[in-house]
Amino acid sequence: MSADDKYPPESGRRRFVKGVVGGGVLAGVGAAGSATVNSLTSATGTGGGQTTAMAIELTGGPAPRGMPQVPIEITDDGYIRGKWPEVTTVTQNGVEITVAQEEMAGDVTYSGEWFQYCGMEGYENIQPEFESDNLLRSAPGGYDWQSEEYETGERIHVDSFDDYEEWGNGIGRDGMGKPASTNWRSQDSEDTLTVTVIRSPLIEEAAQDDEWLAASTENGFLAWLNVCTHFCCVPGYKKNEESARYDAENGVYCQCHQSVYDPFSIVQTLFIARPRPDD
Repeated sequence: MSADDKYPPESGRRRFVKGVVGGGVLAGVGAAGSATVNSLTSATGTGGGQTTAMAIELTGGPAPRGMPQVPIEITDDGYIRGKWPEVTTVTQNGVEITVAQEEMAGDVTYSGEWFQYCGMEGYENIQPEFESDNLLRSAPGGYDWQSEEYETGERIHVDSFDDYEEWGNGIGRDGMGKPASTNWRSQDSEDTLTVTVIRSPLIEEAAQDDEWLAASTENGFLAWLNVCTHFCCVPGYKKNEESARYDAENGVYCQCHQSVYDPFSIVQTLFIARPRPDD
């Protein structure tokens, strides 16, 4: 059985081109799907339930949806920070709870619930009030260029991406962007949130005409929580030569079960965020 037979290609994909981004698509939710969603929101715990997130698009394989985007900003001294939503108190089912949630450009509600899946809802660093500087730090097992420039845990700086318009590592096309494997909100926690950040001219161009991308990226930098929504493996962008077998050499490829994601297509995805455990 060929890869094409196993996972037929999807049609109507929205890629980053000037003025066209797949942000208006609800991934795989029709009338029947909505009924399923509503029936799953009564689990005990804090937060959770039906959630709409911005994600890098799933384009192949068994995963149910894309991986959630992490809005980023660059500090005055050039370090890359993953933005965390504002912490506030809301009433949910008649009970006041603390949530990390804020309204952002493009009519997007950015929420900590975007990251409540694969058991991460129980992580201390996913709790709304967990204190962190939110800077992205170099993770072990990253790219060769990282091991030459950074020790594990060092803050990632924009100067390391000066060659982003030419960078390549022999997998897929050169010049699509330069990635780094990082940890986020993990410096003072026993739990680790794995985030991939990439600087790409494709992202830089797309953000010129897209309100959400202009607010959630900066200078061509885009980040996502790099945990596969299928069975919680850690995929890779340009990290596995086998990815070419699944037309994923220029995308994000999960070697566990061949799910493929497109980091140059940001879509809106609807899913059930798992509730955080009760205190």
